Amino acid sequence: MKLTVYYDGQFWVGVVEENDNGRLKAGRHLFGSEPKDNEILEFIQKNLHEVTNKLSQEVDINTSCDRRVNPKRLARQVARELSMKGISSYAQEALKLEYEKGKKEKKVYTRQQRDEMKERKRELRLQKAKAKHRGK
Repeated sequence: MKLTVYYDGQFWVGVVEENDNGRLKAGRHLFGSEPKDNEILEFIQKNLHEVTNKLSQEVDINTSCDRRVNPKRLARQVARELSMKGISSYAQEALKLEYEKGKKEKKVYTRQQRDEMKERKRELRLQKAKAKHRGK
């Protein structure tokens, strides 16, 4: 699991990447203003579990074979990763899938709400028409 905190131009964003047997899940958390170290630690201890539980969209990752890596090469890779801004493309794809899923769910929910509202208005119209017909 990996947490990347970066500034996207407006807000500080934390991206959680969870790698499980070649499948990657990614979720976002908005910090707002620049988070202090203790705020990030508090997020990890209390809210990280909620963010990872909501994730359902996964992306396959192509991983290279597990070979022993030269310590100098490993140090260079770590330095390169620390200097990189943002998140991996796999995580971006997972976030996009989560976003699309949320959009679909919201669309279905709003459609249901609209249909229920139409049905209530129709029932009210029918009741008013019956009351007028009865002369009340």
